[in-house]
Amino acid sequence: MLRPVAPLALLLLSSLPAAAQPLVLTVLPESSEIHFTLGATLHTVHGTARIASGEVQLDPAAGTASGRVVVDARSLATGNASRDKNLHQDVLESGRFPEIVLEVQGFDGPIAPSGTSRVALKGVLSIHGASHPVSYPVELSLEEGKVEAHSRFKLPFVAWGMKDPSAFVLRVDKEAEVEVKLVATLKPDPSLSKNSP
Repeated sequence: MLRPVAPLALLLLSSLPAAAQPLVLTVLPESSEIHFTLGATLHTVHGTARIASGEVQLDPAAGTASGRVVVDARSLATGNASRDKNLHQDVLESGRFPEIVLEVQGFDGPIAPSGTSRVALKGVLSIHGASHPVSYPVELSLEEGKVEAHSRFKLPFVAWGMKDPSAFVLRVDKEAEVEVKLVATLKPDPSLSKNSP
């Protein structure tokens, strides 16, 4: 009489939506993008940066997340050699601090098994040799085997101890507007199989 229970349980588990299971998101740097803008007296500066790597463990049912996303600080570019030299030598000091790292610590908000969800991603952003607690709005789009995340936020680089690049005539905003698009593969957490009997 007890034999049908195991197959029935397996059937019920297999019918659960993918997002209800712990997942591993592996960022695809070549498909991901970072853009930033910085207001200035004469015009708005536009720039880009490259993501070096990233992996996040996500458990939508438990509401937990952990992992890290690494940005190559030396990759920041605005299309102007003189301005970029000042950015790297005087503001970011990317020779000393070559990485910008987001340590993911959790999220607030429900994640749907498919389609679009909006959450607040919580963590610590390490940049220019200092760490700062952050919470960023993120729009997640889940499909079979893939996730795309979009976020837009302000980065108060001057308040965080970086040099204000403003000069006598040129005035520059003290916050940069950052837009991030992360594309990642989506797989069940392999640690589950290790713990299975």
